[in-house]
Amino acid sequence: MAPVRGSGVRGNGGPLAGVRVVELAGIGPGPFAAMLLGDLGADVVRVDRPEPSPLGIEPAYDVANRNKRSVVIDLKSADGPARVLDLAARADLLIEGYRPGVAERLGVGPEACHARNPALVYGRMTGWGQHGPLAARAGHDIGYTAVAGVLGLAGRPGADADEPPAVPANLLGDYAGGSLYLVVGLLAALHHARATGAGQVVDAAVVDGAAHLTAVLQGLLAAGHWQDRRGANLLDGGAPFYAVYPAADGGHLAVGALEPQFYAEFARLLDLGADAPGQWETARWPELRARIATRFASRTRAEWEAVFDGSDACVAPVLTMRQAAAHEHLVSRSTYVEVGGVTQPAPAPRFSATPGALRRPPARPGADTAEVARDWGVPSLAAGLPGGG
Repeated sequence: MAPVRGSGVRGNGGPLAGVRVVELAGIGPGPFAAMLLGDLGADVVRVDRPEPSPLGIEPAYDVANRNKRSVVIDLKSADGPARVLDLAARADLLIEGYRPGVAERLGVGPEACHARNPALVYGRMTGWGQHGPLAARAGHDIGYTAVAGVLGLAGRPGADADEPPAVPANLLGDYAGGSLYLVVGLLAALHHARATGAGQVVDAAVVDGAAHLTAVLQGLLAAGHWQDRRGANLLDGGAPFYAVYPAADGGHLAVGALEPQFYAEFARLLDLGADAPGQWETARWPELRARIATRFASRTRAEWEAVFDGSDACVAPVLTMRQAAAHEHLVSRSTYVEVGGVTQPAPAPRFSATPGALRRPPARPGADTAEVARDWGVPSLAAGLPGGG
């Protein structure tokens, strides 16, 4: 089965229709946050730089730039900051991801923007935040999650203490702890601005958001129900019935049979045997883990999928990204779509009255300058274009 195909250009719907967003080009969590706003219907204008993206990716494949329009402005030119301020004057939200103080030096910091538009919500996306000993330091997702106590949670159960933790791409830091928290902050501040007419600055730091994600675990730790080491707890692979096991063909199965009724179904279908250790005989967990591993190693992943199909045993195949896009459940929900030959996730979450949509393919730098100048009423953008000022 294949992802749903589409043209990628649809009507202007979405719960954020009418919200105008200026995104000062960057990489990582800022662009993803702007993409999410665009997916939900916001009119996002990305201010690209004259030089090529440091990612070196062909614009058509830069999915983080879908549902946006692009203008190119050189902020180091004499009239560059004024053009950005003209956009900010007509925007509801602005996103920048520079190191602290850079936007101010370029002339497009919060004070300059609020002088033109007091109701503007100014979103700042950084790794370390706007203040603190590390605020001016360079960094990436792996460092932010390391300091926040999140990276250290990911590791193989039973691993030696000196084995490094696993690196979960940049999903937990950049996008979960960064982009999603920035979007929540922007929308909360937008609600306030529309009620009061007063904008504000949203300081979204990956290190803050990643730390915030551990709230429940911090509570369990304080209560004595969580060990401060990886692979030793109920939800981090420490329990043999909440773990990943290899099958005979090298594929893997994820087991999440926590509740007694689900575990009973799991044990029955896996055929653990009447003499297997009980689910909560923690002293015998190593024995139980070995027995489960032996059973899974006796068949291929596809064979085990067939065994557990339709059950509440809470067993799922561990899929690659390409395999996930073809999974029957995700196909039935159109979770992944194919637009312009690129498979990508559809907008999420879903809305009953104002659904998001893929209205525009990834923006090409500067391709929408004349259109934005017209639609936003910013004639200064058209300067230098054919027929412009």
